[in-house]
Amino acid sequence: MDLNKALRKAIATGEVDLGSNQCREAVVSGEARLVILASNCPSGVRETVLEAEADVYQFDGTNSDLGAACGKPFPISAVTIIEGGNSEILRLKPNL
Repeated sequence: MDLNKALRKAIATGEVDLGSNQCREAVVSGEARLVILASNCPSGVRETVLEAEADVYQFDGTNSDLGAACGKPFPISAVTIIEGGNSEILRLKPNL
């Protein structure tokens, strides 16, 4: 699976939250089906996600790389997939 294409398709056709604040809210409320964290995601966000036992995929790049993968011109530390839409993003195996 091409992660960049899957991310962009999920953003276009599904329900996806971008950013650490939205990630925390979705994880705590139980809406998050998958969380993708940048390698330099703030430790507080990482701890919240892991404590909530959400499915987490560790992205290989930094927040700038994750932002570019999502097609955005700004850094993104966390991407929360609530509904995958027409993408195969939810087939990613959690690796954290």
